[in-house]
Order: sequence, then C-alpha cells, then structure tokens
Amino acid sequence: MSQFLMKGSVMTSHLKLPGKTSILALSLLLGACATDGMFGKAPEPAPVEDAAVRDARMAEINAMTGWRECRDDALALDAQGRATGDAAKYLASARLFEKCEKELGPGLDGVAVDERMRAVAMGVQDSLKGGDIAAARADLALFQEKFGGQDLYYADGSSFIDSFSLLLESARDGKGGDLAVVNASPTVKSEVRRMRFWQRN
Repeated sequence: MSQFLMKGSVMTSHLKLPGKTSILALSLLLGACATDGMFGKAPEPAPVEDAAVRDARMAEINAMTGWRECRDDALALDAQGRATGDAAKYLASARLFEKCEKELGPGLDGVAVDERMRAVAMGVQDSLKGGDIAAARADLALFQEKFGGQDLYYADGSSFIDSFSLLLESARDGKGGDLAVVNASPTVKSEVRRMRFWQRN
C-alpha cells in the first residue's frame, strides 16, 4: 500500500465519475428494480397436485400396467396358436383377452380405448379361430358393450363389427343379413356365401 500513499499528497482516481444526469438515471433504475422486488407480484408457486388426483392417477397407471402385461401374455398365446395351428392356444388367448378387459376395474372405461378395442377384437377372432362360436359371440357382445358403438376398420375399410357379426350369424343359421349392404371385406363375404351354400345343400 505504501507505493500508493505519498506524504502530503492526495491520491486521486483515474476513473471518470458519472455526471448528475447519469446518477439520477441510475438511481431511478435501481429504485425500480428494488420496488419490483419489494412490492411487485411475487412469482406464483407451482400448483400442488391434489393428493386424491395423484392417487387416482397412480391407480390408473398401475391398472394399465397390469392390463398391458395381461394383454402381452394373451398375444403370446395367439402367436403360439398361429405358429402351431393349435385351437386350444387360440381359445386360451381369447379367454385371457376377455379376462384382461373384465379385470381392468371400474372408472377406467375411457383409458387406452384404442389398445383395449384391438385386444378385445383379437379375443373375438381367436374364439372363432379356436372353433368356439358361442364364445366369439359373447366376446363380440363384450366389445359392443364396452366400446359403445365404436368400431375398428381393416386396411381395406371394412368394419370389424360388420365382418364378425356376419360371420357369426351365418355360422349359426345360414343367414346374417344382406351381403350387399354389410361393410365386410370381400374375403368375409366370400366365406359367408360358401357357408350358406353348404348349409342349404
């Protein structure tokens, strides 16, 4: 420090002091900042999620996790049925698809609807492939009950409900409606014509 202090002299700074106008502007700016911090709106705290809503959401997540595990087991059985042609595998798959949906629990009808529709539809198909027409009808009724008039459509635009209603009704009584007005694929219609022929001749 001695190098900066000399006896009998006044140490001056080489920095330029701000003028009166600059000081006034600076004080107003600092004052505004201080006022905002002291008297302005404090930031809103993040809303705390209601415990009941959080618990309901967790229950929904757990239920859907269980449903997806069940669905994956049913899909594995369906794959085994396709690989081996074993009707028992198809029927086991169909019963598991049905169980997955029925055990989902109350209050979850609006959750993962597309996934669930596809799974129940697979159950209908697997019941039919396994040769249990009564079970296929029951599974189709479950589909219509659970999904209230919603339908699935194949790549060619044909309706899942129309196709399987036609097949299942024709399998029962050789009828099943006018083929010209039903939104079923040409393959399904051809199969129904074949079934009707053999039931009548």
